[in-house]
Amino acid sequence: QVQLVESGGGLVQAGGSLRLSCAASGRIFNSYTMGWFRQAPGKEREFVAAINWDGSFTSYKDSVKGRFTISRDNGKSTMYLQMSSLKPEDTAIYYCAARRGFTSTTLSYDYWGQGTQVTVSS
Repeated sequence: QVQLVESGGGLVQAGGSLRLSCAASGRIFNSYTMGWFRQAPGKEREFVAAINWDGSFTSYKDSVKGRFTISRDNGKSTMYLQMSSLKPEDTAIYYCAARRGFTSTTLSYDYWGQGTQVTVSS
């Protein structure tokens, strides 16, 4: 079992930055691929970014490439999402997730956090 807790969300103006954190507890953190997803009001949950167990491979949604950076610190059992040049369309609840195996852009993750709200004002 893995417990995930997100933090770092908030209200920011367009063009600003935020760093989200996802703290994991339970099973060995570095055995899991990790991902960030988001869900805007009235929309389906969508993939944002993923990182493999040792951070050597990352993938991103096209619309966030060059603006968002995913990273992890296995010693602290924590994953991060550095978000820059934020846009109003980035407004959503952001969720972290964990899965065994390779990175995936689908919702096929085994464990999910409860989410943190990110609101970008224009």
